[in-house]
Amino acid sequence: MKLTKKSHACVRLDKEGRTLVIDPGGFSEQDAALGADAILITHEHPDHFDEFRLRAAMENNPAAEIWTLGSVAERITSAFPGRVHTVGHGDTFTAAGFDVQVHGELHAVIHPDLPRVTNVGYLVDGGAVFHPGDALTVPDHPVETLLVPVMAPWNKISEVIDYVREVAPRRAYDVHDALLTDLALPIYEGHLGRLGGTDHQRLAPGAAAEV
Repeated sequence: MKLTKKSHACVRLDKEGRTLVIDPGGFSEQDAALGADAILITHEHPDHFDEFRLRAAMENNPAAEIWTLGSVAERITSAFPGRVHTVGHGDTFTAAGFDVQVHGELHAVIHPDLPRVTNVGYLVDGGAVFHPGDALTVPDHPVETLLVPVMAPWNKISEVIDYVREVAPRRAYDVHDALLTDLALPIYEGHLGRLGGTDHQRLAPGAAAEV
């Protein structure tokens, strides 16, 4: 499977001529979801869910479908009848030839005064890749490649390090990194690389790796 990093929280997975895109949000490239056969959305926040990017992808490929949680599905189902599927924690499904398990229920706490929205993570192809969305969800399944939300209003580096240690993947790649400046990136990479206990790497937007 080929994993291509797009900007911020978005990644593209390619396998056997099929393409799965996760979280093509407003901080990602405008064409981040173009060419997708299947799209997964973890939650409703605009840096993960952008209707313009979804519409472009769905119009580009009339056979493309979306899997997401209820709060997102209710906003886009009418635009794409029969092509939007609602999922939740514990569900399993196949999307464009990728086997997917759904893990998690709630977004991480930003502040106690703010209500928590729903959030799900997606475990792809039996643990080959796990994208947690905006939460530090630990799936009850071994993970080969963990996509780590390195910087967000709801986390700090010590929590991210402990999360990587708890999941204990074979390798970890950064996501949710658009809020980091070039000056800060080496600091985060250094801490995760030294303390995370796994092969931690950063892929620049557009770069790819085999997983």
